[in-house]
Amino acid sequence: MSIFPKISLRLEVEKYLKEGFMNKEVVSALGKQEAERRFETLLNHLSHPPSFTTVRVNTHLASVQHVKNLLLDELRKQFNGLSVPILQHPDLQDVLLIPIIGPRRNIKKQQCEAVVGAQCGNAVLRGAHVYVPGIVSASKFMKAGDVISVYSDIKGKCKKGAKEFDGTKVFLGNGISELSRKEIFNGLPELKGIGIRMTEPIYLSPSFDNVLPNYLFLQNLPSAVVTHVLDPQPGEKILDLCAAPGGKTTHIAALMRDQGEVIALDKISNKVEKIKQNALLLGLNSIKAFCFDGTKALKLDMVKDAEGKPPFLRESFDRILLDAPCSGMGQRPNMACSWTLKEVTSYQPLQRKLFTVAVELLKPGGVLVYSTCTITLAENEEQVAWALATFPCLQLQPQEPQIGGEGMMGAGLSSEQLKQLQRFDPSVVPVRDTDIASLGDARIEDMIWLANKDCIGFFIAKFIKCKST
Repeated sequence: MSIFPKISLRLEVEKYLKEGFMNKEVVSALGKQEAERRFETLLNHLSHPPSFTTVRVNTHLASVQHVKNLLLDELRKQFNGLSVPILQHPDLQDVLLIPIIGPRRNIKKQQCEAVVGAQCGNAVLRGAHVYVPGIVSASKFMKAGDVISVYSDIKGKCKKGAKEFDGTKVFLGNGISELSRKEIFNGLPELKGIGIRMTEPIYLSPSFDNVLPNYLFLQNLPSAVVTHVLDPQPGEKILDLCAAPGGKTTHIAALMRDQGEVIALDKISNKVEKIKQNALLLGLNSIKAFCFDGTKALKLDMVKDAEGKPPFLRESFDRILLDAPCSGMGQRPNMACSWTLKEVTSYQPLQRKLFTVAVELLKPGGVLVYSTCTITLAENEEQVAWALATFPCLQLQPQEPQIGGEGMMGAGLSSEQLKQLQRFDPSVVPVRDTDIASLGDARIEDMIWLANKDCIGFFIAKFIKCKST
């Protein structure tokens, strides 16, 4: 049952999204009422966290069973002896699923309050503690050790350092302050540690702050599906065109048993450093990360570059992952998005530039996987229709594993083509409450089904390049 209102969007953005979800093809197939109901359900889901926390095991360093045992011990400590099951995904053997308990509706609100930014609030709903940079406001007399109620300023209206805030805020649960108000706001600018340790969050979800960092990578379920769909093989040369922070890059290297070459590109230098840190942490040596703009990754002259740095010659890669920059409208929880329509629609041209480069860099017979963490028709199915019309050398491929639903109608793709796509749409299940008692009675098959459905909004398409361009 919903505990938060639906995601708050600018009117122009909501109208744009609704037009996509209620296009002629969809309305003709489902009827206007059902299409509208599904759209409203989706907006409601986006403001709530998924039903499961998903972690990927670094199989390069340890077995799934070994890591699962370590994680069970860790969760017992975190949840004060409470026994929460950890499930191994049957189709993604390196993925573990932990059900989220909540929403817990009987938490007593405290007089002492702290307000955090929306991004920090979203992280808290998925198990994080509150770090000092995320705190926007705190009650006048807040001291270290106080029990305080934590709220999210979902619309970004609270002034930094305010003593109280009466604007739109959402209750996230209670925690214990590690610092006083004075230390938080008059302290050293480099204070970056935990400011509030969450003890009674509305959604009880494990914290992965420095938990088994060599063995686990916190990753949404569809993000783990993508790499399995790419199906990298030992000895291949693979390109991750927009790679930061490296979750999929490191997954590619692990599935290849760290044999071969994984090139990771991102145009923001501190994000590239993050990829390198993650590769080091997970003990993966096959990854080479470069700070480079993916739209310029194709080498236009034919002079051979012996160093293996970007830009690259045509047809250099066996497989390419284009996890494209996107409007991110599938991320959860997200209670408010202040983006303008211009910002939301700005990604389609960039995605096409990157896609064109990817097609040129792919060897004949090679595989290209395109993915986004958004729900718009323009960035997903419309891009597939455009790609098939623009590049006769590409063929759409069935995906393995197929965990999401088929693609959405409205871009002129055939029903056969839509079946070859994966669209993860959380609106297909109702928002639900999960408590410890219901977990004890639940069948494993039902829990896996729920984890597959109630995740973030996401899209995957897989192509094969039949002949040289």
